Amino acid sequence: MNQPEQPSTTPKPIGGVRHGYGTLVEKESSCGDHLFDKVLSSENLSAAWKQVRANKGAAGVDGVEVSDFPAFYRKHWEMIQRKLKDGSYRPSPVRRVFIPKPDGSQRALGIPTVLDRLIQQAIAQVLTPIYDPTFSEHSFGFRPRRNAHGAVEEWKQMSGKKGKWACAVDCDLKSFFDVVDHQKLMMKLGERLTGRRLLGLIHRYLKAGAILPDGRYETASSGVPQGGPLSPLLSNILLDELDKELEARGHDFVRYADEFVILCGSPRAGHRILEGVRRFVERRLKLIVNESKSAVVALKEATFLGFHILRKKIRWTVKSKKRFKAKIKRITRRTRGVSPQKVIYDLRLYVRGAINYYVIGLTFREAEEFDKWMRRRMRLYYWKQWGRPRTRRKKLINLGIDRDEVKLASRSRKGHWRMCQNSLVRIALNNEWLSDQGVPSIKEQWISVYYPNG
Repeated sequence: MNQPEQPSTTPKPIGGVRHGYGTLVEKESSCGDHLFDKVLSSENLSAAWKQVRANKGAAGVDGVEVSDFPAFYRKHWEMIQRKLKDGSYRPSPVRRVFIPKPDGSQRALGIPTVLDRLIQQAIAQVLTPIYDPTFSEHSFGFRPRRNAHGAVEEWKQMSGKKGKWACAVDCDLKSFFDVVDHQKLMMKLGERLTGRRLLGLIHRYLKAGAILPDGRYETASSGVPQGGPLSPLLSNILLDELDKELEARGHDFVRYADEFVILCGSPRAGHRILEGVRRFVERRLKLIVNESKSAVVALKEATFLGFHILRKKIRWTVKSKKRFKAKIKRITRRTRGVSPQKVIYDLRLYVRGAINYYVIGLTFREAEEFDKWMRRRMRLYYWKQWGRPRTRRKKLINLGIDRDEVKLASRSRKGHWRMCQNSLVRIALNNEWLSDQGVPSIKEQWISVYYPNG
């Protein structure tokens, strides 16, 4: 797809209009003008488009796909840019989708239009260099050159201080992206940003609302739509006040997005810290602590981002293992009714991402065991797909099994799970053959991470 052409973004003289976040004031500060012009500069928009295109993603409420956007951009950008400058641009509502969570509940995501993703990305690129250097060193979520692995490593280093820490305060904010107070967030932004056009545009994004799956419009009285490029930065800007408060109180802590862990010396101290955090979060930030997921626990029982520290080593939790295994079971479920190629495609997609995340807590032996189990699941799927004895006979012969022996497998009355361990089936659907079909190897991925040079 060709990169969209960028029209000139030279500001035009604009007369004064009503005051307010959603409109242009008669006279902006030079800082505000500079930042807004920087957002709409050709260089910044070009970089933003590359990022939006790389992220791909589904269409918003207007139905425009990423692949269709360059033509849309060339046709409409001049008018959109004019509206952005005079303060009359109104973002489209996000398209609301619901993603199942492991506990059975649903996470609400908001998918902006590709146009709004481009504009939000352009804003984020301008604001990140301003805000990110001022964020706490203990904050790792949604920041350049920082990630969940860094947060877990930091947690490991802090918890390793011999004799200092015995407990941890495991804290989680309830439905954070849904309950962010707009007024509080805008006040935080106003402390650093003086340009009303930029503040007004951000405020309109907060108020854009959502179109529900049944077509109804939902107003946005609070919250930051989870799914837009700007939302992660806005969340860090708001929660930076919490980080600074914890630092001022002298706590050792690590935060990743709306989940954080604070180390303490005793259960009594932990409960005091948790109560103090609860008061601060509710009164100052107008957020809610998730009581069901927040607790004071012994350090050896503490978990963070799906990991725990076991004998001074990072290991993924039993819950994470069960979740990983359950997902693979769903993908390779023999009654899915799709082709083996589709199963393998889904398997590769999931395993690659999941192992990249969990690899810091995964042992080599676990990688080997999961590989064996996953290959057995795929043999099971093929065996079920082949169905009838004559089909199985034909497939086994084609894969090199002797005609005189093939009936020992093709006409067996044993169950599918037992048959995928049958010696003839294992010889036919051997590891090399499964690898040629595209079945991923967790062991090879583990080796490539820990021994990249072989």
